Order: sequence, then C-alpha cells, then structure tokens
Amino acid sequence: MPGRDAVSILRMSCSCSGLWFIIWNSDEVNHVSMMSTLHTVCLTLLTSGAIGTMEMVSSTAMCGFIYALSSAQPLTIIGSTGPVLAFVATLVQFANKANLPFLPLYAWTGIWTSGILLASSVTSASNLVKYLTRFTDEIFSCLISFIFVIEAAQNIGKSFSSTFTKGLLTLTVAVTTYTTATVLRGLRNTVYFTKGIRKNVSNFGPTLGVVAGALVARWAKLSQGAEAALPALAIPQTFATTSGRPWLVPLADLPVWARWGAFFPALMATVLLFLDQNITVRLVNNPQYKMQKGRRKNSMLDGMHADLLVISGLTFVTSLLGLPWLVAATVRSISHVRALSVFTESGKLKSTIEQRITGLSIHGLIGACVLFDKPRSVLTTIPTPVLMGLFMFLGTSALPGNEMWERVKELFKDAAVAPKERWSAVPRKITKLFTAIQILCLAAMVYVKESPIGVLFPVVIALLAPLRFGLEKIGIIKTEYMEVLDED
Repeated sequence: MPGRDAVSILRMSCSCSGLWFIIWNSDEVNHVSMMSTLHTVCLTLLTSGAIGTMEMVSSTAMCGFIYALSSAQPLTIIGSTGPVLAFVATLVQFANKANLPFLPLYAWTGIWTSGILLASSVTSASNLVKYLTRFTDEIFSCLISFIFVIEAAQNIGKSFSSTFTKGLLTLTVAVTTYTTATVLRGLRNTVYFTKGIRKNVSNFGPTLGVVAGALVARWAKLSQGAEAALPALAIPQTFATTSGRPWLVPLADLPVWARWGAFFPALMATVLLFLDQNITVRLVNNPQYKMQKGRRKNSMLDGMHADLLVISGLTFVTSLLGLPWLVAATVRSISHVRALSVFTESGKLKSTIEQRITGLSIHGLIGACVLFDKPRSVLTTIPTPVLMGLFMFLGTSALPGNEMWERVKELFKDAAVAPKERWSAVPRKITKLFTAIQILCLAAMVYVKESPIGVLFPVVIALLAPLRFGLEKIGIIKTEYMEVLDED
C-alpha cells in the first residue's frame, strides 16, 4: 500500500519534530516532543544552565540525524533518558563536593565513556543483553517513572521558597496540566461521545493539558501583573549556548589527577548508556514488529554492535561540546515503530514500514528550532510549571501495564473479588515475595542515587540480571514460578 506508506512517513516526520511541541494526532508520538522538552528543563535546572535548552536542541538535532543516517536499526530514536539525567545529577553533586568544574569533569567522563563503549562494540559485548529479562525491564521502567514524578514534585516544592503566592500558582498550573492530560487521556476508555471524538480528544490529551496550564498561567499574569509571571524556558536569541559559554569545553581546566579519575564515573555512565541502548534496540527488534532491518530471522541482537559504535562516536563529540549524551530512548523508539506499523483489516500487525526518512526528517525539523528565530521565540513562552505537570503525567502514565506496578496494587486488593491476572496460577505468597524483591531493588537504586556515592547507582542496575538468576538458582523462587512471573 504505497499511499498508506507515504502518509505514515509524512505523519511521523511532522509529528515527531513538532518544533518540540506541535503535536500530530498520535498518542504515542506525543511522548517524542514532550519528553525531549521535559528533559531540557531538567538538565537546565540540574546543571544551572551549563547544559540548557540550546544544547539539548542542538544535540538532539545533530545526533538524531547522524544516527538515523548511519545506524543499523534506523527506527530507533535516540534522546536523553531518565536514568542518564539521574546520573548527570549525581555527577553535578560530585563535582560540587570535590570542588571541581562540572563541564570539564562531564567532558572527561564522556570521553572515557566513549572509549569503553568503543571497546564494547568491537568485542560484541551487546550479546550480554540476552540475559536481561522482564524482571530487569520492570524495575528499570519504575525507576524512570519515579524520577519523573519526584523531579516534578521537588521543583514545585522549591517554588514555595520565593513567595507562597508564586508557589501556589506554580502548583495550580502544574495540577491543571496534569489533571487535564490525565482525564482527557482516559476518555478513550469511556462511553461518552462517539468513538472518533474519544480517540482524537484522548490523543490530544497531553497537548490540551499544556494549553490548559498555559492559559491559567497567562490569565494569572494578565490579572495580577508581573508578580504572577512564572519562569519559562531560557533560550538565547541567536545561535549560541544557553549560558553564553564557548561551545568547546575547556578540558585543561580539570586537574590531571581528576582527568584520570574520571575513568571511574565513566564506568558507571557506560553501564547506563549500554543498558539503555541495548534494551531499547532489543525491544525495537522484537519479531512481533515483523521487520528485517537490523536483525536476522529469530535474532534480536543483529545490528546492536554497529549501533553501539555510532553511540560511542556521538558520545565523544557531545562530550567535547558540552552537549547532553543521547542514547536509544525506549518510549520514543517504540512510539516510532508503532506509528509505522501496518495492520490488516482484522487489526493484526502485518508489517512495519522500514526506512530512514522519518528519523532524518524528525531531527532535521528539530534543528530548525536552533537555526530560526520564530521557533526559538515560541519556546520561550512555555511556563516551566506546565512542564512539571507533564513530568507527573508521563511518570504516572507509564505505570499501567507494568506488571511490577500491577502486582504492587494487588497487595492491597481483596483476592476473593479481584479479577484473575496472568500470574494467578502462582501461589500468592510467591508473588508477594517476587514483588517485594523488586521493590527492594528499586529502593536500593533510589537510595544509592541519593547517597554520597550516587555515581555508583548504575552498579545496582547491572546487578539486577545476576540477582534474578540467583533467585532461581538458589531456589528462593522455583523455576516453574519464575517462568510465569518473568515471562517475556
């Protein structure tokens, strides 16, 4: 169906770029633009503007274009991810405590990380991904949701440190955005209006949430004056870094001992980038999408080593320029694949449109936000409390369907009347034990992340796979039960 293919490609190109916020009528695509913008705000706050809006837009446009052109699996979308942002936050804290300049430390860490990723690529280390299972994926997904919600709550809380009125307005705008997006997103599961109206309003739910929050902020400013003005995205009027610093990071500003010492946090960064990249590409290569590019029949590993090589090169360049490290982003990549899926009349997935046009177009249009004045000026009108509301929305909307979250809720349900789940054949005490172990793993990651040794929290993630097999090997959870609870 060539016409269907052309329309799908055009829709995806326009919607994913969105000039960061112009959203097409696809619920999955909404995440591409929104999550990029949210990560921009988060990075700006974490690094005090050293890595800000202009850096994120530039990095996304440049790296995304190169990756779409050269990767083995071009349907993968790269971007900044929650765990990587969490690592950057711990690196900022470490730099402050050690009295070291952040950007040079960030750059040297990235240079070392690039080298380790290069070694991983040429030694086919991506084959280790086959040992990762649902156990790890669920905890990793919950960590991302936790980061989104907590970051939003913390930033809203900080707004009360200025004035109570400003804090209350910030909370109102964020809650308006979150509530509108959540209610409208859930409209598709109701019986109100027609099916077409429900679908379209639900698809535009997050976008309408942004509009509602922005209108509340605008009304407050018009009625109360400058005192009610809320902070917005900071973007230079010309093509320059957000803070006005030079594009090249002064590598020599970091002491020699710290340049060598950056190897150790680089090991942690490598774990994150390696896991994010390979887990996402494995999901994209899943046989259910019936693709050929990047994998052979019955193989989900082909192309991973080549893609890791591309990420290694991009990490080196972005580190030198002080730009965000980008890696395969799970939600955006799966959204991209789903938007290009072709279904039969009965609703069964028939094939996926495999091409590089959408990836190139998406990131080329995002680059327009860097090169042209009008997109930059529009971005500066978005209040940051609106994005905090979206932080909460994206964090909570990612939980339904995560079986770890569903089992956590099951702990508080009456088993006599609750509907049967996929794992209902497993004894309830075993299910509770499995869920408790996952919760403890999540708590351990959060605890280490917030501790003085926060740069080591990727180690906890790396230990999830051997822990899962250890539970089965030692006999804490029998194989027949593990096969059900951890079924892919």
